[in-house]
Amino acid sequence: MHYEPLLADWCGNLVQTLIEKRMIVKEKIGEGFLDLRICDNLELMAEIEDNTVDLIYCDILYGTGRKFKDYQDLKPKREIIEDHYIPRIKEMYRILKDTGSIYLQMDTRINHWMRCIIDDIFGYDNFRNEISWRYKRWTMTSKNKWQNMHDVILMYGENNTVTEIREPILKPKKQNKNDGKGKSLRDANGDIVYHTQTDRIVDDVWDIPFLNPVSKERVGYDTQKPKELIERIIKASSNEGDLVADFYSGSFTTAEVCKDLKRNFIGCDINPNCLEKAKERGLFSFTDEQNKAD
Repeated sequence: MHYEPLLADWCGNLVQTLIEKRMIVKEKIGEGFLDLRICDNLELMAEIEDNTVDLIYCDILYGTGRKFKDYQDLKPKREIIEDHYIPRIKEMYRILKDTGSIYLQMDTRINHWMRCIIDDIFGYDNFRNEISWRYKRWTMTSKNKWQNMHDVILMYGENNTVTEIREPILKPKKQNKNDGKGKSLRDANGDIVYHTQTDRIVDDVWDIPFLNPVSKERVGYDTQKPKELIERIIKASSNEGDLVADFYSGSFTTAEVCKDLKRNFIGCDINPNCLEKAKERGLFSFTDEQNKAD
């Protein structure tokens, strides 16, 4: 499946079909599109042709073993993690463009196993970063460990590029200008030339707030991630008009960010309730009333 011809195949603003309990919603957004599905992600990836996707971002199953309101997480056992992820990472490798990037988010329960799996499939030399998303939330004391306050995001790419992202610093500071070789610049009087630094280049530690329980972004999904986090990834590793994929879409935050940033989106989740979350986000024009009228 090439994603470009999809636009020509759609009649009107929306097509909704139900095929063997798989819900597919395709929404035309200006010159682009959103393709949202309820299905197993292996089924969706099997439909996508090789070397098609510009960016993959997935907030994957973390291996907590917990039963959340919206899904059952995998158990933290290596054989279970490998059985689930190896065929899926192989498909992601197949459909990602040679110039594309993949970001997989998890925590420290399984990141060591996932690193081995992705190294084997994408190649050790194509590992780019282990990004730490550091957040602050409620504090829980423990007698035998430090409080967990970060997620891990593994990034891989073959011939990918990353657009420089800058962020403001809390306390602007005075710094001397230099000639690029470590030597300070001086004015005509021989005095060092200073400037005030107000921002910095983002590195691999990201301080982005966790979504608090009363955040206006929340749509009632247990493990929902902040838009700011996903915006950073999409801005850094894709351009307007590119195709972004999320195969663990949850409440379809990635789809909403793609709509805002003029990227095309294709993604899925296996839980039918997730489509209702997408509907709450205003990602497509379908309503129950329109469906009944049809």
